[in-house]
Amino acid sequence: MHQRNELLTRPDPVPAGSDAVLALMSEAYVAVTVDGRIVEWNPAAEATFGWSRRQAYGSDIAQLIVPHRHRAVYRAGLRRLADGDPGRLLKRRLQLIATHRDGHELPVETTLTITDRVVHALAHDMSATLRGSRFTMVEAAVSRGLAEAPTSSNAAARVVEALGVRMGWPVSELWLIEEQRQVLTCAARHNRAGRDLSDFAITELEPGVGMPGAVYRNGRVRWISDLGADPSPRSRAAARIGLRVAVGVPIRTGSQVLGALCVYGDRAEEPEDILIGLLCGLAAHVGQYLQRRRAEELAIDLARTKDEFLALVTHELRNPLAVILGTVAQFDEEDLGPAEQARNLRTIGNCAERLSVMADDLLDLARLESGSLTIQMAPLDLADLLTESIANTKPTTEAKNLTVRAELPARLPVRGDSDRLRQVADNLLNNAVKYTPVGGTVTVSAAPDPADPSWVTWTVADNGIGIPVEERPRLFRRFYRASTAVAARIPGTGLGLVITRTILERHRGTIAVADTTGPGTTFVIRLPREPMILSR
Repeated sequence: MHQRNELLTRPDPVPAGSDAVLALMSEAYVAVTVDGRIVEWNPAAEATFGWSRRQAYGSDIAQLIVPHRHRAVYRAGLRRLADGDPGRLLKRRLQLIATHRDGHELPVETTLTITDRVVHALAHDMSATLRGSRFTMVEAAVSRGLAEAPTSSNAAARVVEALGVRMGWPVSELWLIEEQRQVLTCAARHNRAGRDLSDFAITELEPGVGMPGAVYRNGRVRWISDLGADPSPRSRAAARIGLRVAVGVPIRTGSQVLGALCVYGDRAEEPEDILIGLLCGLAAHVGQYLQRRRAEELAIDLARTKDEFLALVTHELRNPLAVILGTVAQFDEEDLGPAEQARNLRTIGNCAERLSVMADDLLDLARLESGSLTIQMAPLDLADLLTESIANTKPTTEAKNLTVRAELPARLPVRGDSDRLRQVADNLLNNAVKYTPVGGTVTVSAAPDPADPSWVTWTVADNGIGIPVEERPRLFRRFYRASTAVAARIPGTGLGLVITRTILERHRGTIAVADTTGPGTTFVIRLPREPMILSR
């Protein structure tokens, strides 16, 4: 008992003058009595386990750094050493699990010796080594996943899942730039721990905003050691759900930055070159995959567009031209009276107008997608604009005995290009009228979004021929026409919705087909009331 008390009060269980040596050691040195009381704790031990020497000295080592499930085994080992039975514990490299002060577990490699009933342990944190070996498995899993993924979105999901499952990151994300709108979209997110990410898991970011936006804009690695101290609102949202550290690396193809790969941890860490290098290597794999995939998809898209354009030329160009030529021939071959001549001239005029609309659509789409068509932003009343569009279709709706309902407020101020938004309104309303049979109903509504009044929700709904669910993802593709429209022999170019979406995207808005049951189609538009126009 006297010896034990002496050990606990004596500041140095190792020879005098050794403090400088212990301070220079890169490995954690811990000395404990055979009953488990700590009597030495060097600076490397402070760094490894998070407890200062003052806090550790005299503590029960099992309670301080040994996981609860391993404490009984650890204490049994100390008892064997106290009884003079070294067994297989001394002078061997042991792989153990320890607990850091912040609660996370870390693998350590330890060598034990014993002198004068004091156990001396040299411990080395193996986290980086094991992380490196795990990353080799991650790289293999990602390479296999990228090779086998049927789509780009599936490939993105496999990447973040590998980081979450195999590397243990609580949250991992892959962000890609959407070049037309110049916004970052979250292509995939993995939530390993099942946290509530409702305040954190946004799907779009401006370049430069948040960690993904900063990584994309600067093209450089970013490491946030303490999310709670970072000024970004998204970092603070991450801290509120228990995330502490974030690392983001750019995804590149050559000199072009395509996006950012980001991981979030639940314990504070200082920047680690090995981890950054491994993440950058993984991001390079993703960049190469995306470059190859985009080239393949572009080739497929070009081939498909060529086929669809040829179909357009065959039907939508040749048909009105044939009508024009046939009608003109009648003037030479027949002695037509004034009524027949007027009717034929109307036929020629209608066909020429149809061709003119097609030419205008092609030119508008080319200008909008190239950015050469400027969007002129100014205050306007969306409710008034929609009312005028509805009034303009009155002759057609009356001829088909259609009911047009307008569910609009007295005023709905927004900023936008009135000519282009009127083009959107006319396209959607004309489509609804065209594809709704006699006696049907078309409803146009617009109002501030209840969830966010800085946005407007605008819908155009009809009870017409509808669009098959499986065809809706292709609806905004150039020259694409729904099978229901083709079967009904309703003329069209397949460009109106593409133009509509492009105009709305230039206003930072969105358009989608609502998941409705029954006949008809509902288009839902979300439009910011004060859009920030993109520089091009």
